[in-house]
Amino acid sequence: MPDRDITLEIVTPDGECLRTAVQSLTAPSVDGEFGVMPGHRPLLAALATGIVSFQKGGQAQRVAVGAGFIEVHEDRAVLLTDRFIQKTDVDPVRARLELKEADEALERHQANPEGDEYGAALLQELWAAVQLELYGDPPPARNRTATELQIATRQDFVSTGLPSEATEPSAEPGQTERSGR
Repeated sequence: MPDRDITLEIVTPDGECLRTAVQSLTAPSVDGEFGVMPGHRPLLAALATGIVSFQKGGQAQRVAVGAGFIEVHEDRAVLLTDRFIQKTDVDPVRARLELKEADEALERHQANPEGDEYGAALLQELWAAVQLELYGDPPPARNRTATELQIATRQDFVSTGLPSEATEPSAEPGQTERSGR
């Protein structure tokens, strides 16, 4: 069987940012990182802010993406995301400043960790940290609670792009609530 490539497309609201043939790729989903090789089964997944790595011409390459979705079908991977940046476009000074501003905003809004301001600061912190990781100068690890991580990955793409109300489902998917008799 001849070597096949995967067409990798990354699209933001501003248009197509990247279209290239790759041998394989890894992407960050809300459930963890996953890999795609030629012949991969069809897949639709929610993307988390993070690093997309891919092999092109035997060389490893990386880009950073924001939250969104990925569809894999017939050796084509399309990432729809709200943000995209290549290593050459990262300004580490600006990213460090954004990280500092986000940390200060998180401190100010700590009393209301489910509010929009807190969620926006978490997203800003995460995006700045991912840019620095891509650049090769990652910030120190931060301890975040499960609730904070859920706020940072939950987005309302229809209205503002800020985190939606942090509400927990009343039942597990596929289950219904039982009335107490």
